[in-house]
Amino acid sequence: MENTNLAKKEFVSVWVRDPQVHKEDFWHAYITYEICLHTNSMCFRKKTSCVRRRYSEFVWLRQKLQNNALLIELPKLPPGNPFFNLSNDFQITQRMQGLQQFLEAVLQTPLLLSDSHLHLFLQSQLSIAKIDACSQGQTHYTVAQAIQRCVGYTRFPVEEEHQEDSKTCCDSDCESTRSSGLGNSLGRATPVEEDSSYNESFSHEFQVTTPEAELCSILSSSPSNQEALMKIMKNYQTTRGHWPCGGQGDGLHFLQ
Repeated sequence: MENTNLAKKEFVSVWVRDPQVHKEDFWHAYITYEICLHTNSMCFRKKTSCVRRRYSEFVWLRQKLQNNALLIELPKLPPGNPFFNLSNDFQITQRMQGLQQFLEAVLQTPLLLSDSHLHLFLQSQLSIAKIDACSQGQTHYTVAQAIQRCVGYTRFPVEEEHQEDSKTCCDSDCESTRSSGLGNSLGRATPVEEDSSYNESFSHEFQVTTPEAELCSILSSSPSNQEALMKIMKNYQTTRGHWPCGGQGDGLHFLQ
């Protein structure tokens, strides 16, 4: 019963996507497809991997698998087309879907999971010639070492959706930051700017009231200093056009 539950929990997911055109020269070009594998099966040394393969390598893999499993009818590959158009999105999508269906069917066949060609094809960056040599023990590295050396940035559809959601949230946070004044904002003045405006206004008011303050200081400290008082009152009349506190004359009325 436990083995049955464990088998149900195991999964192998594979995606074929992201076609890219590679030009060998002016006349020759080919397309590679990204193969992403995600699994928790004990049959695979790496649980996530991502490699690129071309259509001719899929043809080679199917032939190798067929040679090592003569009693098994392997799934079909999308048919080869001598007039395949590298700029035709419909043809590329059809082939890409056919390649994914081929791999999904292969990975559901337990006998094929024991073939080292399949593992090196899916989880290493070796060429088909080196895959064949490594499977036959003709290289200085083992199959496990070749797979472990495969380093690549692995992305899966679920992760991409999460990244899009995170990006949207980040954009919203940035917008909120700008509107709240935490970012670069051209809206309402900051407290520092308001304080500066207030200080300038306060300084202007202080300068305007200085003559009155000076006059009151003289009146309170030296009432007998008539000469200094008359000088200040004349300056005040020149700048303001009237006497302080509505007073007129030579200032004697103001002192009484």
